[in-house]
Amino acid sequence: MKFAHLRVEGQTVPRLATVIGDSALFLDEVMEHAPRDLQDLIERGERGLDEVRTAVDVVVSADGDLTPVADLRHSSAVLRPPQVLAIGANYAAHASELKLRSETAMTVFSLWPNSLTGHGQTTTWPGDLSTQVDYEAELGVIIGRPARGVHVRDALDSVWGYTVVNDITARDIQFSEAQWSRCKSFDGFTPTGPVVVTADEVADPQDLWLTTNLDGRILQDASTNEMVRGVAEIVSYLSRSATIPAGTLISTGSPGGAGYSRSPQVFLEDGATVTVTIEGIGSLTTHCRVI
Repeated sequence: MKFAHLRVEGQTVPRLATVIGDSALFLDEVMEHAPRDLQDLIERGERGLDEVRTAVDVVVSADGDLTPVADLRHSSAVLRPPQVLAIGANYAAHASELKLRSETAMTVFSLWPNSLTGHGQTTTWPGDLSTQVDYEAELGVIIGRPARGVHVRDALDSVWGYTVVNDITARDIQFSEAQWSRCKSFDGFTPTGPVVVTADEVADPQDLWLTTNLDGRILQDASTNEMVRGVAEIVSYLSRSATIPAGTLISTGSPGGAGYSRSPQVFLEDGATVTVTIEGIGSLTTHCRVI
């Protein structure tokens, strides 16, 4: 199944919906005790997801009315995650082009929740704070149940679903500070979506194609099989030192093709539109505004 946080034009509060093709079904319209958001649904476990499937099947089989997604506005595909973790330098080509050290252990950092935003939204930043704002296509992994001491062979059982992430980064700040959280956590610097796809619809998270399109130009074009450490290894590694709460979003790193490493360099500018696509999940578009 595919889920999104959507709202009618003019409304400020997003509502959880299942996305079926080009249409959406708001769960609060077909369930008496509908989950208020994805985090609520995840915390209800398998029984909660089964209840949603049953309610949706009844409406679809009866040819119930659906709302065109094009008539709605997206919020972040994940809301209220207990934490957002990111893995740095997880594609050899990206680490090489940015001249990052190859560490023996994973590079892990946090993204601040204010950075989350949705598909089709506009991300703004002060031009006097950063002039080197870059894109990073990444596969987002959502944990479905608390994970502690998980073995690699079992790690994918802890995954609830997947989404698209654009890990927008202020490179000039990144290379002036010892840690990476602030340079990637401006308001709106972590677009996610347009949907979260449940794990059962992704046969192999290491066999997905990612692309980044900036104003009609393809700048990243790679497969998740190029990860230095795959999804299962990431989940297992993180779970060894601390419990990963249900609903946690993990952004798994970006392939080569970053704007910073190009000659001439390519950065997100005022009026730019960048779209990150992952096959089987969707296309995440962000509009850029420098203020």
